[in-house]
Amino acid sequence: MWIYEKRLQFPVNIKETNAKLAQDIISQYGGPDGEMSASIRYLSQRYAVKDNNVKAALTDIATEELGHLEMIGAIIHQLTRDLSIEEIKASGFDKYYVDHTLGIWPMAAGGIPFNACEFQSKGDPLTDLYEDMAAEQKARSTYDNILRLCKDYPDVYEPIKFLRAREVVHFQRFGECLRLVTDKLSEKNFYAMNPDFDCSASCVKPVCKENEEKQM
Repeated sequence: MWIYEKRLQFPVNIKETNAKLAQDIISQYGGPDGEMSASIRYLSQRYAVKDNNVKAALTDIATEELGHLEMIGAIIHQLTRDLSIEEIKASGFDKYYVDHTLGIWPMAAGGIPFNACEFQSKGDPLTDLYEDMAAEQKARSTYDNILRLCKDYPDVYEPIKFLRAREVVHFQRFGECLRLVTDKLSEKNFYAMNPDFDCSASCVKPVCKENEEKQM
């Protein structure tokens, strides 16, 4: 459970509409490397983590990604609010308008709907954290691309720059989490089975017991 403070993490005050730009930025709402994917990914992965510090980091970052999703939604809304039919047609926003009017709907810039198959919750903290670090870099790259497209729109550029900076911080935090996880792995089993993990699973307890007997 979280305490919700009813303000955006960074202010969004866009004075001029721009439907074309909104179609690019919407990828960070429902695209493969967007904020929705990140939040659900981390909230799902945390259940398989035993280390409380890593679990807390996943929860904290997932919660922040929800705040970023809110920011992206506000940016898209402000870029498209009160558009005339003529502006919608001229900007190429008409196809989106037919299905969603001016509502916010999760999709990539290429028009592909949000798809949970584009991220993973593997149940292996080592695997998941490597994916998380890659995900933050992909999000950072996407924000880099958006910044190139909106450099002439300071009202949009500044909040996007803030979001890009947070992806870098998340990457660093996941790197710290990865070190915590790998420090607890057997050096010989770094890229194979982790005895501690395997012995905690009921399906392999007989194997672990057999190994213990051999060691005795």
